[in-house]
Amino acid sequence: MPLLSAFWMSSGNGRSLRSNDPRCPAVVLVHGAWSDGSCWSDVISRLHARGVSVVSVQNPLSSLRDDVAAVKRAFASCPGSIVLVGHSWGGTVISAAGVDEIVQALVFISAFAPEPGDSTNDVQSGFPQPEYLKVLRLEQDGYLTFPQELFPHYCAQDLPSINARVLAAVQGPIHGDAFNDRITVAAWTEKPSWYLITEKDRVIDPTLQQEMAHRMHASIRKVSASHSPFASRPKETANIIMEAVNNVRSR
Repeated sequence: MPLLSAFWMSSGNGRSLRSNDPRCPAVVLVHGAWSDGSCWSDVISRLHARGVSVVSVQNPLSSLRDDVAAVKRAFASCPGSIVLVGHSWGGTVISAAGVDEIVQALVFISAFAPEPGDSTNDVQSGFPQPEYLKVLRLEQDGYLTFPQELFPHYCAQDLPSINARVLAAVQGPIHGDAFNDRITVAAWTEKPSWYLITEKDRVIDPTLQQEMAHRMHASIRKVSASHSPFASRPKETANIIMEAVNNVRSR
């Protein structure tokens, strides 16, 4: 079942893990292409254990506009300020959606971060074409799917095969035109940002990740992981999100 919104869970002694601190922001998680909201499950449980409210968005992956709209609908579920987190294509989405005044910080997890006027494809134009693009399957309606048997090699090579195959099975296809959709504003130009660079990434070149992170003056952390650190390194992924949460809480 997709993870939609989760504002509390109970610990073994029955206490609510929802934060009693009104300054504690909620976390809104935005997945990337060939993924869905359930990919964050291990990260969500770690954030819950620290008393943080979480919403995991289900992006339609039909266009940038549609995905931004889905994220903004999720904002209505949050009682106060928000830390907005995006993975991969989700970085383009949060760059656009994050300008909402309720968003106080952004966290990019091996994610794209276009400048105003640029698309996701524009960001990658100065780098060699990723190898995985050759294996994507273009459907008749314009959506791109990742062959399940190849997904683990490119997206999750540091996960046990059975776990990587689950990610492949629940993937959401993305419309190919979405990568050409340009953002008009970029929230990271005005709001504090964090960036987790995945050094073993086979989808977004780690050098490109570093370039984007430095351009946005983000607080940078690095992890030896594939393009799926939310699954292979959930502790480190949750930790960088908590850095942003604590920054907002301390203001």
